[in-house]
Amino acid sequence: MLSPSAIVLRDPEPGDLGWVIERHAALYSREYGFDRRFEGDVAGMIAAYVAAFQPGRDRCWIAERDGVRCGSVFVAHDDDETARLRLLLIEPAVRGAGLGRRLVQTAVAFAREAGYRRMVLWTHDMLIAARRIYHTEGFALTASAPNERWGPRFTSETWERAL
Repeated sequence: MLSPSAIVLRDPEPGDLGWVIERHAALYSREYGFDRRFEGDVAGMIAAYVAAFQPGRDRCWIAERDGVRCGSVFVAHDDDETARLRLLLIEPAVRGAGLGRRLVQTAVAFAREAGYRRMVLWTHDMLIAARRIYHTEGFALTASAPNERWGPRFTSETWERAL
């Protein structure tokens, strides 16, 4: 089994943000039936992250194995006290090796060091593995609502934790 330490977490380089958009669109379409509106929404999230980026308050990590991108996670500021975990992605080839947990733990540690008091995230009920990680890393489900925005029906969820 692949060790999560065999994967490097690095800052984004040119082309990485476009890759995050493309991989979210491709994987969520194939795995959950999401339509093209999802790709547009992810592109909007990336554009908003870049436009509002504050060094020391916002951060992105790209996971890479043997020079090939295999995951991502972002921390974006909501306000002075609240960080938002966004765009967690793990490529199928490396799932089950602990990379998702490592990325979430890295994001939480950064948010704590940056002085945030809490962290929130938005996810969906079909993302069972991610939701398990969020729960074991101290996040609690605080709200849920039906969602059909990207085609299929599902439930969107807000989770949060103190830092």
